[in-house]
Amino acid sequence: MKPDLASKLLSCNDFGTYFGISQATFDRVWKRLCSPTGNSVVYISMEIGADPDVFSPVKNYLQQEGILESSHRILSHFLKQYLDGPRKIPNYSGGLGVLAGDTLKSFADLHMPVLAVSLLYRGGYFSQFVDSKIGQIDQATTWTPETTPTLYQLKDPEKPELPLEIEVPFFSEHEDPVYCTAQVWMKLECSDNLDYFTPEFLLDYDLPGAPKWLSEASQQLYNAKSNLVKANQRRMLGSAVLPIMEAFGFTANTIHLNEQHGVTVTLHLIVKELEKALGPDYIQRMSKEDIIHAAEKVGQQIIYTIHTPVKAGHDRFSRDLYSSFSHGTVERILDLVAHDEDNQHEYNFTAMAMRINRGINSVSRLHRDVTRKQFPSFASKIKAITNGVHHLTWTSNSRAALFDSIASTRDWRTAPGCFSSLSRSDYPELVSGLRKAWLIDNQRLIAYTNHMLDNHRRQMTETWIDPPNYLSHLSVPDWLEPNVFTVGFARRFSTYKRADLIFDDISRLAEILVKNNWKINFLFAGKAHPEDEPGKMVLKLILDNQERLYKLSNGLGKLVFIPGYDMCIAKLLVSGVHSWLNCPKRPLEASGTSGMKAAMNGVPNISVMDGWWVEGYHNGATGWKFGYEGPIEDSDLSEDRESLLYAEDADSFYNLLPSVLETFYSKHDEFLDIAVNNLKLNVPIFNTHRMAAEYIQTYNLHLEPDAAAKINSFKELYQSDLPSDF
Repeated sequence: MKPDLASKLLSCNDFGTYFGISQATFDRVWKRLCSPTGNSVVYISMEIGADPDVFSPVKNYLQQEGILESSHRILSHFLKQYLDGPRKIPNYSGGLGVLAGDTLKSFADLHMPVLAVSLLYRGGYFSQFVDSKIGQIDQATTWTPETTPTLYQLKDPEKPELPLEIEVPFFSEHEDPVYCTAQVWMKLECSDNLDYFTPEFLLDYDLPGAPKWLSEASQQLYNAKSNLVKANQRRMLGSAVLPIMEAFGFTANTIHLNEQHGVTVTLHLIVKELEKALGPDYIQRMSKEDIIHAAEKVGQQIIYTIHTPVKAGHDRFSRDLYSSFSHGTVERILDLVAHDEDNQHEYNFTAMAMRINRGINSVSRLHRDVTRKQFPSFASKIKAITNGVHHLTWTSNSRAALFDSIASTRDWRTAPGCFSSLSRSDYPELVSGLRKAWLIDNQRLIAYTNHMLDNHRRQMTETWIDPPNYLSHLSVPDWLEPNVFTVGFARRFSTYKRADLIFDDISRLAEILVKNNWKINFLFAGKAHPEDEPGKMVLKLILDNQERLYKLSNGLGKLVFIPGYDMCIAKLLVSGVHSWLNCPKRPLEASGTSGMKAAMNGVPNISVMDGWWVEGYHNGATGWKFGYEGPIEDSDLSEDRESLLYAEDADSFYNLLPSVLETFYSKHDEFLDIAVNNLKLNVPIFNTHRMAAEYIQTYNLHLEPDAAAKINSFKELYQSDLPSDF
C-alpha cells in the first residue's frame, strides 16, 4: 500500500476534487485554458467515445505501483472507483464518437490546450439484444455516471453541496431567449504519463422541472423520433458552448466543429457580433450586409471537420420547423447562412458549417476530392486531414509488450513513427514475437466468442430471446478453433457499408472453402440505428446466412454475430482477427477507422479502395483490395440498393479470397511480412498524434517549446493534403 503516491494524484479547484492528475498539472492546464491570450481550442462533438475499459492510464499506474488501497477516506473512494468501478460511458454510437475520444487523448498526450464540449445522455445510445428470428432489439441503456471513474459532477462554488448548474439560452419565438438549466460533468482525459489532461464538459439537461421538449431530447444520443427532437439536440449542443466558456473563464479563440452538429454556436456568436457592432437595437438596424459581415467575422473562429458524403449524415431542417421555435431575427440569419441550394424550404446545417469557418477539412484524400465535387463553391477551402486512431488505446497488451521489448520500437508509445525506421535486420525478432502475441490475442478472442456462444446455448430455455447464432443451436457443439483464419467486421450497420456483401453468393463462397479444405471464421458485430430499418434488415441477413454457409461448407465456414458492440469488443476483434474486412460502396466511406485499429496491431486489411485504405494500401504491401476503384461520378454517391454494386464487388471478393487464404495457410511467412509492413508503413501515418499535429496548422496555436518540438516530429511523418494519385 502506497497512499503517499496516491495522494499525488489528487487535485481540486472551486468546482470539485479530482483524481489522476497532480495539483500542479491541473493548475497548469486550467491556467492555459483561461489565458487572456485565447491560445486554446474548444472541440465540439455530439458524441465522445472513451470507455475506461480500453484505455485507463490512471488504473494502469495504480496497478503498476501496487496502489490498491488507502486509509484516507477520499483516496480510498477514488481507488475503489478506478480499480473496481463501472468501465462504460455509453455516450457514443460508433466511429465519429470513438474518433473524438481518440483525438482528445492525443491532445492530452501532446500537451495541447484544448477543452471539449458534448452532451451527457442518461439513456446512452442504446443497448443491443439480438434474436435469430427478430434481429436487433433496441433497449435504453442504464448507467450511473455518478460512479464512473474519470467522470465528475461539478459543484457550485457558492454551495459546494449542490451540483453546478448553468443557464443556457435558447432562441425562441420571442426576441428574448428562453433560459434552460443544465448540470455540468467533467471527464478527465489523462495523458499516458499522467502529466497533462484534456477536460471534456458534458451537459446534463435531464433535470427535474425541465420542459418536456428538453427532457425528451436529452435522454438518448441521436434520438430520431422526430425532426423536432433531432433539431433540439443540435441546439442543446451548440447553445451550451458559450455558457460553458463563461462559467469557467475559458478564452479559446478557436472553435472546432467535429461534424456540423454543434454549428448553432455560430448563431449565438453572430448575434453577439451584431449587438456589438450595432448596439442593443441591432434587430431593428441590421441589414443583410451586416449579417454577412458578422458571419464572416465569426467564421474566423471556426474550424470545421466534415465526416461523410452520405446524405443522411447532413442535418437538414424545414424552415417551418425552425420558425416554430425561433423568432424572425434567427430566421433572417439562417436565410443567409443556411439556405439549401437544392431545396428552398429547408435549412442545410452542413452548408451553414461550410460557409462559416476559416478552414474546412475532410477526413481522407479521396473524401476531400468527393467533398469538393459535392460542394464546389467551397472547393478551394476544403483540405484533407486523414483520420487516425489513438495507438495506445488500440494496440493489444500482447503487442504492446512486444514493442516495449524490442530496441528499435521501444519508443513506440511516445513516437509511433519509430516503426518507419524498421530494417530487415529487425524483422526476425519482430516476426517471432508477433507470431506469439497474435496467437495469444486470437486465442483470447476465440475463447470470448465460444463462451458467448455457450452462454447463449444455455440461456435458450431461460429467456425469450432466441440465440442469434446458429452454432448455439447445434445439438453437438462445434465451437470456433484458434489459429483458423479469422475475418473481422464491426461497424455501424448502414446500407452503404454493405455488411452482407461477401455472402451475396454463399454457394460460391462455400465452394472455395470445400475445394481447398480451408477453414475460416467470420466474426461480425455492430449496431443499426433504432430508426434505420434498412440497416436492421442487413443485420438480419447476416443472421440468416449463418446456417446456409455452415452446411454448404461442411462446417468449414463459420459466421458468428457478437451482440452489444462497444469499444471493449472492438479492441478484442481488431487484435484477435487475422484480417479486417471493409466493404462499403466506394466512395461513401469517408475514412473508416476500424481498419486503422487493426493496422496498429499489424493486422492486414481486405478492403474496397475507399476512405483511408486508398492511402494505407501501399500497392499491396499491407493487405488486399477488391471491388470497383474507377473514377468517381455523381451517380456513385447514390445509396439506392440497385446502385450498390453487390454482384460486381462480391465477384471481385470471391476472386481474391483464394489468394488470401493460400497466403495464410501455405505461405505464412509472406503473411507475416504483410503484418510487419502494416507496422512499418501504417502505424506512423494513421495515428491521432499525427492527425493532431496537422490540426495544429489550422488552429494557429502557440505551443510550449517541448510540445512544439514533438508536434513538428509528427508533422514530418505524413502530410494528408497532397494531390491524389488515384
